[in-house]
Parts: sequence; structure tokens; C-alpha cells
Amino acid sequence: MEVQVPFIQAENSSSPNPEEEEEPKETQLNKSLHLLETFLRVLGFCQYSFLSFTLSWVSFLLLGVFLPLLIIEISYCSSDCEKYQIKVFELEILVSQSLGAAISLLCVSHNLRKYGVRRFLFVDKCHGHMTQFREEYTKKIRGFFRLLLVWVLPCFLLKAAREVLRIRYVDKDSWWQSAAIIFGLLFSWTFSSIIFLSGSCLFNLVCNLQIIHFENYGKLLERDLDVSAYIEEHVRLTHHLSKISHRFRIFLLLEFLIVTASQFVALLQTTGNRGIINFINGGDFAVTSIVELVGIIICLHAAAKISHRAQALASVTSRWHALVTCNSSNLSQSNNGGNMEASFTSGSGSMPINYSESDLEAVDFVPVPANTQLASYMSMYHKRQAFVTYTLSHRGGATIFGWTVDRALISTIFFVELSLVLFVLGKTITFSFTSSTK
Repeated sequence: MEVQVPFIQAENSSSPNPEEEEEPKETQLNKSLHLLETFLRVLGFCQYSFLSFTLSWVSFLLLGVFLPLLIIEISYCSSDCEKYQIKVFELEILVSQSLGAAISLLCVSHNLRKYGVRRFLFVDKCHGHMTQFREEYTKKIRGFFRLLLVWVLPCFLLKAAREVLRIRYVDKDSWWQSAAIIFGLLFSWTFSSIIFLSGSCLFNLVCNLQIIHFENYGKLLERDLDVSAYIEEHVRLTHHLSKISHRFRIFLLLEFLIVTASQFVALLQTTGNRGIINFINGGDFAVTSIVELVGIIICLHAAAKISHRAQALASVTSRWHALVTCNSSNLSQSNNGGNMEASFTSGSGSMPINYSESDLEAVDFVPVPANTQLASYMSMYHKRQAFVTYTLSHRGGATIFGWTVDRALISTIFFVELSLVLFVLGKTITFSFTSSTK
């Protein structure tokens, strides 16, 4: 068991040892995890008891549903509201926004209640390598907050601008009532949007934490280990990936269905409506669509990224096997035997990792064994060959009920959605144009 040394002692020591140097990293990781858990607790995701469960859902219903519903019912009363149909549009937007946030809150809170924050993120000691990757874990957790801020802030400014312009078309007795309405709507929208995007960003965080291990797998092949150790590590990685897919499959499927349905409702309302559609009455459709599409894109990007990392391991092991086999053959024909590392020192050396998001660049790591004296026995060759066959047969990836989320699936989803959009546009625009000509 690792003995933790207080951080103050590490600062006062004149000759710090490696164990004392590890303490700041452990403390920083614990701080990051505590900050993340506190943030999730404030939003109501940490429903560890019946009391927290009740408070979470009551707060969500009051702030995310009843507060904007009450404001919509009492504020839209002028003739301009009826003219621009603001109230009808606002109610439809509220339904889609509340459903998306509710699904995120329900699915994420269920996983956190069942596993806890550390097991949910696979950063506990039982899932291994926490000491080795403390710094990378901390960076990824900080990236969670940056990603959330990058998308919430511009959408909040757009929402605020729309509400300020909209309030001019609503008759109010005093300015403080208008300010109270704007504040209530912005607070409710921000609360629901952060809950929705937090679920997507958490899935992105879990995938990024596992990508650290997939990218480190190439370095593992540089070590002089038995092939069974490589297979065991590969089995561990694919097992964790299957756990992630199992925990998030309902969340991804429901979010995708809700976002698709809300987008088609917005498309039908804006293209099939014969009235005036402008930023005053239809601006919320744009804001809500941006938030929902961003959430889905974050999820699909993370799932596709970890799927490609998992599938790239087959190429990694195949090239590793080829390099070791060729090098072993050269050594067996050499008179002095020598060091296997020498044959590479005169050549290219270790090849760097280059994981790129572009299809035009390489996405796999070509490791060259750095250790010496790999035996050229046929038994070792057959072990490596069996290992390569195993990785080729178990390519893996993030799945949703059996469908692997990769570029092929994303392309299929895009073309299906495009076909549905064109169908709706054809029905609404053609019908409106025919009616107006008659």
C-alpha cells in the first residue's frame, strides 16, 4: 500500500525522493476529481441517497420546467406575441430542452450512483495505472471544464441577446419586471443546457481517459515482455471499452432520438409556418438547435475517436510482429549475435506516435522494440502470430447495441438525416408554395 506523504513535508525536505515527488501529482489529481464531483453534485448528478435524489429532481422540475413555463404563461400577452406566435414556439422548445436535460440527468446519475466518480471514470486503483497517468488524468479533467465553457458561453450570449430583443415586444408595467423575466429565463436555460452538455462532456471525458491507455499501448510493445502480457493488457483495454459502451448506450440512443425529433419539429415550424419568422420568435430554435447538435457532435466525436484508437491496435501489433520477425531473422544469420538494438540504431530508430484526425495522415503507431535479445525460436514466432491474429479478430470500438461508432456509422447517420431533412423541406416548402400560388 502506498504511503502518502504530506505536501508540506515534501516542500521542507532538502533532498526529495521519488515518492515525495509523486505526492503533488496525487494531490492535484484528487483536487481535480473533488472539483469535478462537486460540480456534478451542484447540478444534481450525484444522487447517492434518497434525500439527494429527491432534491435533485425537485430542483430540476422547478428550475428547468416550471419556472420557464410560468414565465411563458404570464409574460406573452401583447398583440405582437400573437402575431409572431412566440408562445407556441417557446412551449415546443421548452419540451425538447427539458427532455434532453432529463435524459442526461437520469442516465449519468444512475451510473454515478452505481459506480461512483472514480470507478465511473476508470481512475481508481482497481482499474490500474493511476500512478503512471496522474498528470494525464488531471489534464483531461481540466479539459472537461474547458470544453463545457467553450460551448456554453457563446450560446448564453446568443440566448441573452435574443431575450433582450424579445422583451421589447412584450408589454410590461415596469422595467424591473422585464429584468426579472429575462433573468429567470436565462437562469433556467443555462441550468438545463449545462445539464445536457455535461452528460455529453462526461462521455467525452471517459473516452479521453481511456484513449491515454490505448496510445500508451505502443510503448508497452517496446518492452521485453512475454506475449501473454500484451494479450492481457489488450483484453483489459477492450473490456473497459465494452463497459463504457454498455453504460452509455441508452444515453447516446435517447439523446440522438430526442435531438433528431426536436430538429424536425423546428424545421416543420419554421418552413411550414405562413407567418413571419424572425429572430424574435424563431431565435430560440436556433439557440436550442446549436446546443443539441453540439452535444451530439461531442458524443460522436469521442466515440469515433476511441473506436479508431482501438482498431488501430491491430495495425500496431502487425507491424510490431513484422519488425521483430525481420530483426530476429537478421540476428540469426549474424555470426556474433550482437545486440538487436544495434540494427535499428544504424537505421531509423523508434518511430513516433502520430495520431491524426485527418484521413490523409497516419493514425497508427509503429513501435520498434528497444530491448535486446529477443529469441528467434519458432515458438516465439507462433506466439506473436497468434497475438496478431487475436488483435485482428477483436478490433473493438465504442458500440451502441452492437453498432460500432466509427466514420462509417457517422456517414450513414449523416446521409439518413439529410434524406429526412430534404423530405421535410420538400413537403413543407412545396405545399406552402402551391397554396400561395392558388
